[in-house]
Amino acid sequence: MPERAYHLLIVEDEPVTRTKLAGYFKSAGYEVSAAGSGEEMQRMLRRHHIDLLLLDISLPDADGLELTMELRKTYELGIILVTGRDTEVDRILGLEIGADDYVTKPFNERELLARVKSVLRRLSIQASSLPEQNSLYFADWEINLTQRKFVNNKGEKVHLTRGEFELLVALVKHPKTVMSRDRLMALVTHRSWQPDNRTIDVLIKRLREKIEKTPKSPELLLTIYGEGYVLASEVSDSPPEELHD
Repeated sequence: MPERAYHLLIVEDEPVTRTKLAGYFKSAGYEVSAAGSGEEMQRMLRRHHIDLLLLDISLPDADGLELTMELRKTYELGIILVTGRDTEVDRILGLEIGADDYVTKPFNERELLARVKSVLRRLSIQASSLPEQNSLYFADWEINLTQRKFVNNKGEKVHLTRGEFELLVALVKHPKTVMSRDRLMALVTHRSWQPDNRTIDVLIKRLREKIEKTPKSPELLLTIYGEGYVLASEVSDSPPEELHD
């Protein structure tokens, strides 16, 4: 059984295979969601924090290879392509565009489980090997992910609550990408409190009061009506030139 309840999303249009895989991985100790189409997959990703995706290449409404390319632009999660295509070209292309592994049908469930464990183990090692100073920079701000500090370009620390910090991290890691309320909630719902539909709006308002020059006319944390919020700033892993001087 995994050390924690990793959340898997099985995207498979064949109902029997989808149900069988979901049951198998649940019995192995994983939290499992399932989708039968690309559209349903996108809804699941917006609502839940997914650790690993088992993605069928041939879906009724989308191509799995194209979905993989799009997912890599937005989400940080493991991707294993599960498909009936058994050509070397597809396998190589799948890995080149960002899949972590590629499994062809028919497959042995125990082998698939081993591959899932391997990808999750690798992702866990990567996450735990972050350097002591792991900062991201945007506008006049620095956010240190490991020390959980937030400072301005004068080196002055600005206090953020845990919820504010986690929400800001989610936006900074996806700059210039519209993040829905559901997706943002999924990234902070491991907190001790249970957020409701207004929680994200309240946290955004508080963040604006701390980082915007004019909170009522924000330039960094923008509202995209009907969709969510976006950080309208470039983000870098190295400080601006003036901070090097």
